[in-house]
Amino acid sequence: MFDAEVYIKAENLQKTGSFKVRGAFNKLMKFKTDKVIAASMGNHAQGVAFAAAGLGIKAKIVMPLTASIVKQEATKGYGAEVVLHGETFSDALNYAISQNDYTFIHAFDDEDIIAGQGTIGLEIINELQDIDVILVPVGGGGLISGISIASFIAEPIVSSSVMPVLFTS
Repeated sequence: MFDAEVYIKAENLQKTGSFKVRGAFNKLMKFKTDKVIAASMGNHAQGVAFAAAGLGIKAKIVMPLTASIVKQEATKGYGAEVVLHGETFSDALNYAISQNDYTFIHAFDDEDIIAGQGTIGLEIINELQDIDVILVPVGGGGLISGISIASFIAEPIVSSSVMPVLFTS
């Protein structure tokens, strides 16, 4: 179909099923706290839960009532307390932010989270030669930001070729 070599970075094979664990570990390893809180529909929840458990930190994850049972149970399985709050993600996010006795971990609007996601870009640059384009799915922007920054630092020619891929769900 295309005259190109295509490589897939299969982040769905991470322990928690997504790249989110990279940012969570990077964030949690950088500061001292004994309890964290996050808002998520699922992937960030699992990443924070898994990272927190590995580092001996108590995690509370706020999910909207509409979060899938599978995501809720997986998050609990990684050791987090799951709190269902509100009908929408915004409701859950606002509630999590208001919990001042916990350190809040944002899913994508955080430099340490972005840097953690950026390790994907570093791995791509280290594993492949002569990269023309890196296609990146876009949600909140943390993944594409991290990959763009890391790949530019490692290989400046690539930065203009990092492209967002938008899909409706």
